Amino acid sequence: MSNKMVMIAGATCFALLAACDDTNTSSASAELTPAQQACLRDVAKTTNNSQVVVLSSAFSEAGTQVTVGVGEDRAPWNCIAYSDGATAGIEFLGDEGAL
Repeated sequence: MSNKMVMIAGATCFALLAACDDTNTSSASAELTPAQQACLRDVAKTTNNSQVVVLSSAFSEAGTQVTVGVGEDRAPWNCIAYSDGATAGIEFLGDEGAL
């Protein structure tokens, strides 16, 4: 492949990657699992704040651990979701002295 073709291919890949925006983790995303949706619902209810996003999650057969960010600062909250839609272990993970 000529240098010109490599440069064109590289520039095209860069342009496509630059157009990607992965910073928006809206709770309305169609890619949320039922466990994540359950945790978003219940953390929003617990905190009385509808501005919630999934920060991370880890699946296990016992239950899915979901870390939810709440509010503008995305304060971290823990939630465990079960296959029946129930949740448990909802608790603030940050420094309570900073609240």
